[in-house]
Amino acid sequence: QVQLVESGGGLVQPGGSLTLSCAASGFLFYNTEMHWLRRTPEKGLEWISSISHHSHFTKYADSVKGRFTVTRDNGLSLLYLHMASVTADDAGVYYCSKDGRGVQKGRGTQVTVSS
Repeated sequence: QVQLVESGGGLVQPGGSLTLSCAASGFLFYNTEMHWLRRTPEKGLEWISSISHHSHFTKYADSVKGRFTVTRDNGLSLLYLHMASVTADDAGVYYCSKDGRGVQKGRGTQVTVSS
């Protein structure tokens, strides 16, 4: 069955960087557009980024554009989210998902922003 396992979350200082990973299995990862979403107390579940199956196209929510970068490794079935210039508003639980609404997403990884 579909499995998505996020990792890499933790404590990051404001202005710092963090890279999240997502290990995918149980479906044709190399042929699937993938997404990152996050859940925050303020906004609830928010879509923040997507990447096409061949990495040619990426999209970002305005809230993270220019600071976050999504990449993937189809050979290893891994999805990444590199977060830079992190702010307190970026704190939350981050999920990778097969769809943009988070219907098929993992359990998430917690990102805490604090000095």
